Amino acid sequence: MKNTLLQKYNVPGPRYTSYPTVPYWNPSAFSYAIWIETLKKTFAKSNHSEGISLYIHLPFCESICTFCGCYKRITKNHAVENPYIEALLKEWKLYCTILGERPNIKEIHLGGGTPTFFSIKNLEDLINGIFSHANKAADYEFSFEGHPNNTTYAHLQKLYSLGFRRVSFGVQDYSPKVQKAIHREQSFHNVAKVTFWAREIGYTSIGHDLIFGLPFQDMDAIIDTIEKTKSLQPDRLAFYSYAHVPWIKGNGQRGFNDEDIPKDSQKRILYETGKYLLYENGYHEIGMDHFAVKTDALFTAFENGTLHRNFMGYSASKTKLMIGLGVSSISDSWYGFAQNIKNLDDYYQLLEWDKLPVFKGHELTKEDLIVRQHILNLMCKFETSWSDPSNYFKEIPEIIQQLQEMKKDGLLHFKNDGIQVTESGKPFVRNICMAFDLLLKRKTPGTALFSMTV
Repeated sequence: MKNTLLQKYNVPGPRYTSYPTVPYWNPSAFSYAIWIETLKKTFAKSNHSEGISLYIHLPFCESICTFCGCYKRITKNHAVENPYIEALLKEWKLYCTILGERPNIKEIHLGGGTPTFFSIKNLEDLINGIFSHANKAADYEFSFEGHPNNTTYAHLQKLYSLGFRRVSFGVQDYSPKVQKAIHREQSFHNVAKVTFWAREIGYTSIGHDLIFGLPFQDMDAIIDTIEKTKSLQPDRLAFYSYAHVPWIKGNGQRGFNDEDIPKDSQKRILYETGKYLLYENGYHEIGMDHFAVKTDALFTAFENGTLHRNFMGYSASKTKLMIGLGVSSISDSWYGFAQNIKNLDDYYQLLEWDKLPVFKGHELTKEDLIVRQHILNLMCKFETSWSDPSNYFKEIPEIIQQLQEMKKDGLLHFKNDGIQVTESGKPFVRNICMAFDLLLKRKTPGTALFSMTV
């Protein structure tokens, strides 16, 4: 039965870090003025209540990882650090001038690229520079992504002293053959070392990122990776499906052959095995692809129904305004999205001209806002409802009809003018979200845009 469902529902589909998804933005109806208007509107409503979030993209890496789809610049020249930090602070100052009032920052996430590519001094200058124009919210949460091979004790200590309490380390898989294929060779010793350092220093949430479906990955590799992970006891885990989308990511994902990648039912068995072992070791499923122990804030947020999802992933802190700083970063004002230019030289040039480096975006319509809420509900709570008139839209009867097939397959059940995803349906939550995706239905992609859903 599982293989039958896999064959039926394993289709290309969005990961829904946003709705509308980026390919369905309407840039022709977007302008710089619209972005500033939506930015100010949300800031005025939320700065003194929930605060705002910052995502800061630090794009430099010393070597390329062939599974990665993020914007990055590969270099071993660390002279690139200072100009980039100065540019980030210039961009932040432009935003602060536009907002006209000191922001209260509830959440910061340093992503990449490799944030720990940067020196301790430059990271300290970045955070101190941010707070020369902002305040920390009372319940702030700061996090960063660390590479096990170059995160030092001093990195962890300094960022802790600056208020960071959560760190995630990219592990992916411990098999030497898999690591070589994805060009991410790092020892278990290095992962253990940084994990123990972080715990010793006092980080309250340590996360590991794992991926299933990687080239040459087999059952032994998954079991070994989960067993090693268990021994280190991270507080939360991301257990992602490898997205093989070489038409987007270019030659970086062509370091191996397609036949080296686990397919369909083989890939699903890797996930089911990993998921079972995580359950056995005290991890609970939190939204899509994420697991946490009961003492972690992510588990508490899921239990309380306050889990949130945005371009940074899952978060226990919900803010309606998230400003993205850095090349390629995406900002979210709740009523609009704006993406920064993807070319580093152009990013620097726009900032030299005292212009925000935004190059495209989308203003959400009333319909977008309603559909977005349903997709967020499904991603964060595994359920949604249209009993409240504000959550109802005219295509609901059509969606109900489409969902009948998924109900018959045991993926969901109806309740109180809404739906609830079953345990069997959780691996197919992206497919369930697609039933609500009106833009996707109205215009089926003519070319490959998305990874497979399962």
